[in-house]
Amino acid sequence: MTRPTTVDDWWTAILWASDGGDVVAFTDLAPSAGPPPDPPLTRLGPALAGSLSGLILEDEGRLQVRLGLVVPPSDATRPWRCPALVRVAFRWEPARAAVLRPNELAAEVLSGFKRSLEGLGRP
Repeated sequence: MTRPTTVDDWWTAILWASDGGDVVAFTDLAPSAGPPPDPPLTRLGPALAGSLSGLILEDEGRLQVRLGLVVPPSDATRPWRCPALVRVAFRWEPARAAVLRPNELAAEVLSGFKRSLEGLGRP
């Protein structure tokens, strides 16, 4: 994970999955039967938001979380064939975030990201 920064109340960072040195592709994290047709962020977004339940601010019924690929797939018909390198942005629930030190908040994000990536391999 890159060092998080805050821009206009949004906590932002870049997260990735590696196998000890190299960034892995989302295809390496897909179910053994093969990647599903929907893009990996379609599954990763809700999983990550769920893993950080209670920390993410809800504004007008919408969780304040944004995910985007850093490197999009070269072939849009094969959305899992790109690096597992994700741009994230969150707006935190102020009362919950106030009691966490910055490194604790980052640890929560990393832990949630890891669990969410592991969930991608489930059918």
